[in-house]
Amino acid sequence: MTNTVWTLTLCLLALAALLVLRRRAPVAFWWLVGYPFVALRVLTTYRATMDACGLTVPASAVRRATARMIGREAAPVPPRRSLPWPTGSGLVMRLRMATGQAPEDFMASADRLRHAWAAHAVHIRPTKPGWLELRLIGWDVLSDVQPARRWKQRGPLTLPLALRDDGRWHVRDFRAVPHELILGATQSGKSVYLRNLVCGLARQRVVLVGVDCKWGVELAPFAPRLSALADTPDRANELLDVLLEEMEARFRLIGLSSAAGPDAVLTSDVWGLPDEVRPVPVVVVVDEVAELFLAASRDDEKRRDAMVTKLIRIAQLGRAAGIYLEVCGQRFGSELGKGATMLRAQLTGRICHRVNDESSANMALADISPEAALAATSIPAERPGVAIVGDSSGGWSRARSPHLSLDEAAAICRDTAALVPELPRLDSFRPAVAVESSKTLTPAGVPTARPVTE
Repeated sequence: MTNTVWTLTLCLLALAALLVLRRRAPVAFWWLVGYPFVALRVLTTYRATMDACGLTVPASAVRRATARMIGREAAPVPPRRSLPWPTGSGLVMRLRMATGQAPEDFMASADRLRHAWAAHAVHIRPTKPGWLELRLIGWDVLSDVQPARRWKQRGPLTLPLALRDDGRWHVRDFRAVPHELILGATQSGKSVYLRNLVCGLARQRVVLVGVDCKWGVELAPFAPRLSALADTPDRANELLDVLLEEMEARFRLIGLSSAAGPDAVLTSDVWGLPDEVRPVPVVVVVDEVAELFLAASRDDEKRRDAMVTKLIRIAQLGRAAGIYLEVCGQRFGSELGKGATMLRAQLTGRICHRVNDESSANMALADISPEAALAATSIPAERPGVAIVGDSSGGWSRARSPHLSLDEAAAICRDTAALVPELPRLDSFRPAVAVESSKTLTPAGVPTARPVTE
């Protein structure tokens, strides 16, 4: 009797430990318990599951003839597969499609495969003609997102910003997607995504330019790392003029390098220039774009139309000059001006958090995928930080950025203040941050950051 009690007690303790491990350390629980059970289930039920989901093909003539000779019926043939290899969030298999099958057939059955194998999600994507990658996710990876670890730097201006629901990181590569639109309502997680972006760029040799027409309240904490900050529409209009001058000067530099002689290396952008003459990349962060374009009078309308035109010019030509745009806002619609739709077309990267109206979701994602716009409107309010990530190729996925507090982001910008590159044209817009020896804040509760006037 005593042995039975001890056995039951140990079993209960082991079960409780597994439950705690699953809640506190899901990755460790997956490697110890989840992967062996799920992999065994996939291997033992693979043929039956594929047949039930309609993903098999009839047996070949040779197999049918052989089966008739021994008095049996040839079973349908499932796609050939590799072994289920574990990943940090699930497992992955390679599938070889049979003749007549298409990737759309497998994508349409992803939800049925998820239920058959008791997985959190199943993602299928084509890798090369005839081959698919089936990625099974063991648990909700977006419930608690931690910063990327052991990230291998792929090059300048490349940042892992959000974890996607398939276990991979959404990587912001400015050289591949030069301009981006970020939308999200209040408390949707848009500011956290922006903090991760600014802090990731702050550690690199990049000129950071901020445009925040809410008197700088959003971007003022990052002032030590900013090369320029405009906190009013008039100031922003002047800053855009300076950025256009800088862009024209860079194009002249590219032209001069191409005409240097017959031995010169021809290039059409700044990344083809030699390192010693290559200009520093510039990233322009426009926060609350609606505030930038508000117009209460005819003069405001003229200024708004001029700023939209300048932003469109930067978006169309800035990539070759190494000038990139990050446009953020709570909403983005045609009421912002006649050039808003044209500007949206240049912002090929799209991040849409929870929004207050369906028109903003359509403005951000409808031209990429109607399903993506529908998914953006169904993001729950209790999951801040969850967003729909889309690109011009039509692909989209859910993602969530790791939490980064404002204090932590401001500390990173203070620590990297020495990395601010020199760009003389922006000196008059450089924010002046007062160094308080007593470590006390101003009555407003935030450090002051105002543009330096001449």
